[in-house]
Amino acid sequence: MADSRWNYSATRLDLPRGPRRLGPRMDPDAFARFSERIARFLGTGRFLAAQTVIVIVWITLNLAALTRHWDPYPFILLNLAFSTQAAYAAPLILLAQNRQDDRDRVSLDEDRARAERTKADTEYLAREIAALRIAVGEVVTRDFLRSELGRLTELREPGPPDSAAADRAGPDRPGAYRRGKRADR
Repeated sequence: MADSRWNYSATRLDLPRGPRRLGPRMDPDAFARFSERIARFLGTGRFLAAQTVIVIVWITLNLAALTRHWDPYPFILLNLAFSTQAAYAAPLILLAQNRQDDRDRVSLDEDRARAERTKADTEYLAREIAALRIAVGEVVTRDFLRSELGRLTELREPGPPDSAAADRAGPDRPGAYRRGKRADR
């Protein structure tokens, strides 16, 4: 992305020129990725087995060779090789650990943000459920309606069998109802 910006600025006079590099351009994370691969390999059983075989062959050839001992008994050259390997392996492993720490930090930040969103969503849903419970508490239920209808039928006095006709009668007739009360009272 930065390269395209610098190439774009070469055609525009109002933007400064990009830096001039004479050498090859290299990805800044390329060495870090390479060091991670080496660190992963150094921690495998395959590496330990290969190193053990090399050391055994080295010592055997130097002890058993009759004429040409390139590293006599104290094995100074072998110790130098191990020291060099350790000198390079330790910083590479530390670099790989630092990169892993950076990835873990980013992952932890994402997890924290996701947990905050989940908590906010859960609190919102809890408030919505509480509002629904309150609203449902104010709704007439079947049992409440039955009890109210039963209470109303108990309050109503039993009328003559032809009470429907009396209800339709005018207010002058006895047995007619006016505003919920009997007219003959």
